[in-house]
Formats: sequence, C-alpha cells, structure tokens
Amino acid sequence: MEIHIAKDAGQLSRELADWIGSYIGEVLTKQDRFTFVLSGGSTPKQLYALLAESPYHESIAWDRVHFFWGDERAVPFEDSRNNARMCYDELLNKVPILAKNIHVMRTDITPEESSAEYEKTLRTYFHGSETTFDLVLLGMGDDGHTLSLFPGTEVIHEKEKWVTSFFLPAQDMYRITLTAPVVNHSAAVVFLAAGSGKAETLKHVLEGEKNLDLYPSQIIDPSKGQLLWFVDEAAAALLNV
Repeated sequence: MEIHIAKDAGQLSRELADWIGSYIGEVLTKQDRFTFVLSGGSTPKQLYALLAESPYHESIAWDRVHFFWGDERAVPFEDSRNNARMCYDELLNKVPILAKNIHVMRTDITPEESSAEYEKTLRTYFHGSETTFDLVLLGMGDDGHTLSLFPGTEVIHEKEKWVTSFFLPAQDMYRITLTAPVVNHSAAVVFLAAGSGKAETLKHVLEGEKNLDLYPSQIIDPSKGQLLWFVDEAAAALLNV
C-alpha cells in the first residue's frame, strides 16, 4: 500500500491527475484498452474537471479508455444525485471518448435487472483475464463506507457476485454496487479522501483493528494489484506517517 499526502484538496487533485495520466499511458503501451472505474460523490469533481483540461485532454488516449462505475443510486439519469450524470457533466462530455466504451449502471430498469446486466457485462469483459479493471477510483465516506458498502450491510461480505443491488433504508433508495471480489481483482485501486471530516475514520481504516462491519473500506485490498491512498493533510492529520 502507498499513501500520498498532498497539502490541500487542490494539490491532491493535481497530483492524482498526474498519476492517472502517467498510469494510463504506461498501461496502454502494453495493451490496447484501459478500463477505468469512476467514483461518484463530491470529492472527485475537481479531479474530473482537471482531467478534462490541458494537458490531460490532449495527452490521454481517451478513445482507448473504457469507463465503468463503482456504484449508482437508483434514480433517473436526469436526477442530480445520479453518479453517471455527474461524471458526464464534469468529464465525459468534455473529452474525446467513444460512446461504446461507456458502461453505465442502468437506472431505467429495476435495480435487480440492472445489477444482473452489469454482472454479465463484466464477466464477459474480463473472461480469462488475470485481473479485472486497470484502475478503480474510490472515495471513502465519513462513516468509512466505500462504493455502496455501508457499515452494517450484508453486501460487505458478498463472496460470489461481482455486482448486486439492495434497498438502503437510511437513504430510502436502492443502490447498485460493485462488490469486494471484483474490485479486489483489479490491477490498481486508488482511494481519494480529503478534509478533516475524514481524519478519524481514515486512522481507523488504515491503522486500527480490522472491523469490516464498522469500516467497510478495510475490505478493499487487491490480491494481485496495487492499493494507493491519495489524501490531503487534513484527512491525514491523525495518521502515524
């Protein structure tokens, strides 16, 4: 595991954008496509805005990048809470990508149908591959959740399915999410966390005892890939590093 600590959220986004640009370029010298799992939420917005601008707009081979999502709220695409819509607004509408390379979690069908369809897509996509995604970008909530793996939910311990859906009473909505098994077979996983509100949780996740039901982010640990944390000084304030 690597931990990168930046001065503030702005520097954090710039450093991660540099890393992503270099990593995509490196991987594409060895294979013809790059698979990238995008994260929703507010934290990556600044990162996506940077990636849409120079020099990344020109230097990244966007037509060879295939986009997926880590999780989705079961709300229409037009809803501002929809993760895919945010990613389109901040990044995908601004770079030269191929529509066929974008794989959203559908919300125009039932959550059960959507998760089953996404599972089939991923199983086909990565059939026979040693790893799954080239890069999974994740956030961590103040409560320690990542993806739609919330504290105390059964989905944290899913062992077979790569994608599932469930009703989250606390938010009164269905969630569709990747699970630990598919993410932990990725070539690289990057957590992005910023702000003092994450500090105590981050310390527990990285340096505390393992308690997956309380801190679901602890379950993400790639078996054959690299795990990186990009955090700012505020989030890292309590760490012993």
